[in-house]
Amino acid sequence: MRITSPEALAAAIKNARHSQNISQQATGAKVGVKQATVSGFENHPEGTRMETLFKLLSALNLELRVAERGAQDQVDGWNEEW
Repeated sequence: MRITSPEALAAAIKNARHSQNISQQATGAKVGVKQATVSGFENHPEGTRMETLFKLLSALNLELRVAERGAQDQVDGWNEEW
């Protein structure tokens, strides 16, 4: 999934939370943040601290990858054809 805005990142994390069937409260409890913090991120991500973002990623067993725009997706660091 390509994320190019805070809103898209918040939507992706919210979708992951829903697909895992985890409440905002349970997500926050996993990493020591309040339900209101999770809600705040999902609704207004532009004001979220980086530390909070990484806590939420951890709670949902997600990781953040950074790549140049237009770069091909690589699987396990290998994108060559045989």
